[in-house]
Parts: sequence; structure tokens; C-alpha cells
Amino acid sequence: MVLENGKRKNPNILVTGTPGTGKTTMCTTLAEVTQLCHINIGELVKEKNLHDGWDDELECYILNEDLVCDELEDVMEEGGNIVDYHSCDFFPERWFDCVVVLQTDNTILFDRLSRRGYKDSKLSNNIECEIFQVLLEEAKESYSEEKVIALKSDNIDDISRNVATLTDWVRNWLLPSQS
Repeated sequence: MVLENGKRKNPNILVTGTPGTGKTTMCTTLAEVTQLCHINIGELVKEKNLHDGWDDELECYILNEDLVCDELEDVMEEGGNIVDYHSCDFFPERWFDCVVVLQTDNTILFDRLSRRGYKDSKLSNNIECEIFQVLLEEAKESYSEEKVIALKSDNIDDISRNVATLTDWVRNWLLPSQS
């Protein structure tokens, strides 16, 4: 539903970041607090077969960006979603009111991904991605700068702080605009 001022009834938030930065943990908590819908793209791709097969080297599905975008078009236009995915450049900018890039200290990230059983090449690739802030740069290139925010995500306190920050942002977004 779109309001007269052109704003959706509820905002859409994209949460991105290197695997292991806490996207799903934070999104799940934020969805509970704000009553927005958490859309985990990785799970959606598996459930709806929105992929072009399996990548043996990276041990993941080969995402079909067009199928994902087609699947989400109506729900994103409606608003009220928190989208959780490690990449962001293929989503239409018009879908999102806020783009959050979670960042984690490399030592912490290394430990998290090692516990997940990532192979050396996949582990190195993701750590390098974090070191060079690839996803932050991708977000800044894909969305207007005022929509993009980088948040630290090293521990549970950071996650709690991020959820509080974003909950406040959602509440302020929902306030009627002052004319």
C-alpha cells in the first residue's frame, strides 16, 4: 500500500555484509521487535529453486538474480520487509529505504567462518572481502549514500545496539512527515 505522499506504509530494509557478520541473527531479532517481515534470500533461493544449480567450489547455490527479483517484486512494493543477503548490487534501489552493511573484526569473522567449516579458499575469499570493505563499497555504489549505514557487528552487544538503532529508525520512518 502506498500513501498519498508516495511513501510505503512500512519501510524496507536491506541488511548486507560478508557471510558471518551476523545478518540473520540481527534480522531475526529486528523482525521480532519491529513486526517487519524477515526475508532470508539464501533460504528463499533454496525453497523456491531460484538458482541455476550448485557451485562445488564455493559450496553454494548459483543465485539467479532475475528469478529472485521477480519473486520479491510485489512484496517489496508493499513494504515492511527486512531483506537479508550478503550481496546487494542486483536489487532495485527503489525497493529500500535503508541499507545496512554489517562489519566484523577479521579475527572474529575468521573464527566464525572456521566454525562453519568453510574451506580455505572460501574462508580467504570472505576475509579479504571484509578487509577491503567490498560490500560497503558495493552498497555505496548501488544506493544513494543517505540510505547506506555501516554498523559494527562483533558481538551480542553490537547486535543489540544495532537492533535498537534500527528500531528507532523504523519508528521515526513511520511518523507522519512534518509539513
